Amino acid sequence: MYFDYLIIGGGIVGLSIARELINRYPESKIAVLEKEADVAFHGSGRNSGVLHAGFYYSADTLKAKFTRDGNRQLREYCYANNLKINECKKVVVAKDESELPALFELEKRANLNGVEVKIIDEKELFEIDPNVKTFEHALYSPTTATVDPSEITHAIKNELRSKGIQLFFGEGYKSRLEGNWIKTTLGNTFFATKIINAAGLYADKVAGDFGYSKKYTIIPFKGVYLKYHGNKIPVTTNVYPVPNLKNPWLGVHFTVTVDGAVKIGPTSMPAFWRENYHGFERFSPVEMAGILSWEASLFLTNSFGFRNIALEEIKKYNRSYFARLAQDLVREIDVNGFTEWGKPGIRAQLLNKQTRELIMDFVVEGDNDSIHVLNAVSPAFTCCFPFAAWVADNYILK
Repeated sequence: MYFDYLIIGGGIVGLSIARELINRYPESKIAVLEKEADVAFHGSGRNSGVLHAGFYYSADTLKAKFTRDGNRQLREYCYANNLKINECKKVVVAKDESELPALFELEKRANLNGVEVKIIDEKELFEIDPNVKTFEHALYSPTTATVDPSEITHAIKNELRSKGIQLFFGEGYKSRLEGNWIKTTLGNTFFATKIINAAGLYADKVAGDFGYSKKYTIIPFKGVYLKYHGNKIPVTTNVYPVPNLKNPWLGVHFTVTVDGAVKIGPTSMPAFWRENYHGFERFSPVEMAGILSWEASLFLTNSFGFRNIALEEIKKYNRSYFARLAQDLVREIDVNGFTEWGKPGIRAQLLNKQTRELIMDFVVEGDNDSIHVLNAVSPAFTCCFPFAAWVADNYILK
């Protein structure tokens, strides 16, 4: 089978790149390979559903621009296609005076990034949500919203089909043959003038077959939310703590879902293989050996604070402990109301093997024949449309 563009991976990033290409070149032949039976089996259907605003990231990063623009574009996409969206806003709160400098740093980043935010006092916060507490000041983000990520991913899939893109489900990438020929898990062979690797958790493995990702490997982290089923909903807006700006996690926070439910989380537990969702489901001894080797080394050296992260994350599997972490953000809460663990997700976090540091921004490698999205880092879902346009401009059509 011959195509102009062959995209490996039917997640939100792969689908968005396909959408960008077909919108620019309606006559081109484009195919998407997806190993699962449908879209949204992995990160695209298992993320928080938050449309981030873009104030966490310094202005010199790709994430800053893509998150700002992606927030607007995905909001417009939801309204244009009658998809669910909850304009529930967001506040970032401080627990004490020591966190105020970081809070004001977020405001500074927002202003540099062109993102609408406002520093508010305790009285203004009370008017937004009387149960949320802070120390003197909080950061208010009016453009943060929540969506149903699976619904959006399916909507894009249907749009692509309507425009003539061929989607092959249950047919994943297996190996590279000579040149730009590849073999699939069903034994079929495909040729494309340009191959785009958007394989998520396996992007580094696919890239390795093409001579890329030499200094990178993916370390998987498992994220799980704890859902609230108590009598009184504790918050009506997304509530986040002031984050540690040195790592990619935003701390345990409240998320108001698209249907108005409340959850806290997520965990960021190092996973033992790439699709380590439940028990020994999709267990791979080869993957576990390689990942555990890296995780053991990072634990012993405490690179980027990995040991501290791992030990703290273990505690979060105690439901009471996890729920108590959210108590600092609100005045009153029924910790016994958090009774249900949500569907686990796996963050595909790229590690630089040479510097032993986590890569915090998007990473793409490639040449005239193949392009490899190695680090579609959170919040990749929010960023998907502008990121796809950037990949097209700078790699695919260059």
